[in-house]
Amino acid sequence: MTEIKLYNTKTRSKGVFTPIDANNVRMYVCGPTVYDRAHIGNARPVIVFDTLYRLLRHVYGVDHVKYARNFTDVDDKINQRAAQTGRSIRDITDETIQWFLDDMGALGALEPDYAPRATEYITQMIEMTGELISKGFAYAAEGHVLFDVTSYDGYGSLSGRSIDDMIAGARVEVAPYKRNPMDFVLWKPSTGDQPGWESPWGYGRPGWHIECSAMSRELFGDTFDIHGGGLDLAFPHHENERAQSCACCGEDSFAQVWMHNEMLQVEGKKMSKSLGNFFSVRELLDQGYPGEVIRFVYLSTHYRKPMDWTEKKASDAEATLRKWRALVEGIEPSPNAAVPAVIACLADDLNTAGAIAALHDLAKAGKAAELKASAALLGLLGDELGGWMQDFPMQQSDALTGKIGDLYLIYIELRAQRNFVLADILRDELNGIGLSIVVNQENVPEIAFKDPRNREFVDNQILVRKIDEILARVNNGS
Repeated sequence: MTEIKLYNTKTRSKGVFTPIDANNVRMYVCGPTVYDRAHIGNARPVIVFDTLYRLLRHVYGVDHVKYARNFTDVDDKINQRAAQTGRSIRDITDETIQWFLDDMGALGALEPDYAPRATEYITQMIEMTGELISKGFAYAAEGHVLFDVTSYDGYGSLSGRSIDDMIAGARVEVAPYKRNPMDFVLWKPSTGDQPGWESPWGYGRPGWHIECSAMSRELFGDTFDIHGGGLDLAFPHHENERAQSCACCGEDSFAQVWMHNEMLQVEGKKMSKSLGNFFSVRELLDQGYPGEVIRFVYLSTHYRKPMDWTEKKASDAEATLRKWRALVEGIEPSPNAAVPAVIACLADDLNTAGAIAALHDLAKAGKAAELKASAALLGLLGDELGGWMQDFPMQQSDALTGKIGDLYLIYIELRAQRNFVLADILRDELNGIGLSIVVNQENVPEIAFKDPRNREFVDNQILVRKIDEILARVNNGS
C-alpha cells in the first residue's frame, strides 16, 4: 500500500499517515459561512482537500474513506444580510449553499460524503456544552456559556501560543461576564428576530467554535483522522475546537492530523476589496476562466505555500490543458494506468506541483492513457470538466472580429510610421496567444490563426480580454 506522509500542524512536522482504522478513514474540513458568494480564497481549501480526498480514496478504497465539510448557517453575518435584504435567513442560506456547490463543482470538486448544516445539529451542540460545564471546563454567565481557557492545560498547543501572547496579539471581546478575556463563547442569548433555540441557559444560539466539534463528533465519533482548513482558521477557530473537544472527550481525542493551507494573493498582492482585486469564484468563471484552468493554477503551488493568482498562470494553464486534452482525446479512463511517479508526489504531503511536473513528462512522452489516469488523481482531464474545450463555435464572434480588426489597423499604422520595434512587439504578443500576421493574396497584412485548430478558441472571452490587454499595452507604448 502507498505510504502517505502529511504535515501535521499539531506536531509541526511531516510524518507517515496511519489511519485509526484503514477501513474507515475520516476527514473533516471546515466549510463556509453561507451569506454570500465564495471568493477565490475560499476555493483553495476546497481544491486542496478535494485532492487529498481523491488520494485517500485511491489508496484505501472509495468505500473506506469518508469526508465531511460543514456549512455554517447560523451566524451574525447571515443575520445582518437578512436584515439588509428583508429576506428570510433560510432563503439566504439555501441559496448561498447552492451557489457554493455549483461554483465548487465547476472547479471539479467532488461533493463530500457529508455536508452538515450547523442548524441541524443544535441538539448536539447543547449537549456538548452541558458536558463541558459539568466537567468544569465551561461556565454560564448572563445567558452566555463560555469555555474557561485556563481550565484546559493544552490550550494554545495547536497554534503554539501562550494565553498571554494570544491576549496581546488578538482582538478579544471584553465583557463583564468573562473570567478571562480569552474565554470564548459556546452559547449566547438571542433577542428580537435573531435565530434561536431553547436551552438550559435560555433562548439563544451556538457560538461558532462549538459547531464543528459537535458535528464532527456526531458524524465521526470522539476521534477521527484528519481535520483541515485554511491557515486563517488555525487560531482561534481550530485552537478552540481542539480545546473544547479534548476537554470534553479526552486528551487523545478529536483530530489526529491537522492540516492547513496557506493564503492566496492576486498578482503578488494580498486580496482586498480596497485594492480592487477581490473576486468571487463565480466572477472568474463569468469572465471566461474555465473551472479546470482555475483548478490547475491552484494545484501548481504546494498547499503550504502562499499562492499567487495571476493572468499569466491562467494563460499558461489553459495552453497546457489544451495540449493535454488533445493528447488524451478518445482515451477511456483507467485508474490502474496512474503512474507511480504522480502518486508518489501526491503521497508526499500533497506535492501537487511535483505531480504536475510528472504529468508534463507523461505528455512529452506521448503516454496518453497514463496521463489521463494520473491527472484524474488531481481532478484534471475528466470528461465532466472538458466542456470548455467545445463551448465555442467555429464562427468568429462580432466582438472578436472587431478586436482583430483593431489589431490589424494598429499594425498597419505602426509599419507605415516605420515604428518597427513596436510593430514587432505587437507581432510577438499575438504569437503568444496563437495569432499571427500574414500577407493575403492582395499583398495586405492581416491577422490569422496560427493553427486552424485554434478556431475552437474564437469565442472564448479570455481571448477577447487578452487582445484588449495587448491593445492597451501597445497604446501605452505608442
